[in-house]
Amino acid sequence: MSILKDNVNQGPGKLRELLKREFVVAPGVFNGITALLAENAGFKATYLSGSGVAGAMGLPDLAVTTSTEVAEEIRRITSVSKVPLIADADTGFGEPVNVSRTVRLFEGAGASAMHLEDQVLPKRCGHLNGKKIVDRKEMARKIRIASDTRKDPDFMIIARTDARAVNGIEDAIERANLYMESGADMIFTEAPETEEEFRQFRKGVKGPLLANMTEFGKSPLLSVEELMEIGYNAVIFPLTAFRVSLRAMEETYSHLKAKGTQRDYISNLMTRADFYEVIGYNQYEREDADLSRI
Repeated sequence: MSILKDNVNQGPGKLRELLKREFVVAPGVFNGITALLAENAGFKATYLSGSGVAGAMGLPDLAVTTSTEVAEEIRRITSVSKVPLIADADTGFGEPVNVSRTVRLFEGAGASAMHLEDQVLPKRCGHLNGKKIVDRKEMARKIRIASDTRKDPDFMIIARTDARAVNGIEDAIERANLYMESGADMIFTEAPETEEEFRQFRKGVKGPLLANMTEFGKSPLLSVEELMEIGYNAVIFPLTAFRVSLRAMEETYSHLKAKGTQRDYISNLMTRADFYEVIGYNQYEREDADLSRI
């Protein structure tokens, strides 16, 4: 495949096929280079967190980013990565009419799926206290609009419920089933607090389930094997690589400030050759040389 031509994302149909035949693991990515690294590691899908987009901009996860900013990051990722991308659409960035526009933006940017949550705007991180949720009928309307707006019927609408932390798990299960009936393709069960609650969701919800294994939150860190045994269908690791990279960069800047040189730190760096391999530098050069002879 030519790198200098459009790199076609395998898209919604590919994600649907994956979910039919296997448990899907989608690590969090936050730009093109991290998406390539995840793909090279063997992952068949990736995930773009709204918190990751905001965090990379130096902003909190409080709905301060816009739908167009997130869509642009989606476009950057899908322009270089071939695996399906699941994108965080927060509350849809507003009322039902905003949800419709968000679907068009995200689908047009190359995402294979997006999830909507039933929090009140402005939302909060799903693992913090103080969340508020909308009336379940309002969320159901958003899901119906999102489902009706998509051009590709394979583009997945994932409904996230934050009701566990607000009204308890029974309300969360009831909402999840309503959201499935309203057109959602999968349910994102946010912030169950025990393994048993994950099992309650699986027993009570009629549809595919997505787990969120984020660090330093309310949920236990269950493994892929444990989630598969419970009966979940997919898992995201939204900020694991992001947090690791932040710590590594913090340590690097501290070392550079203290030592005034990177000479004794070189072993911690990816080499120029390895970096070029990830981004396909040599292939770009070969294609450029070929084009110059035309």
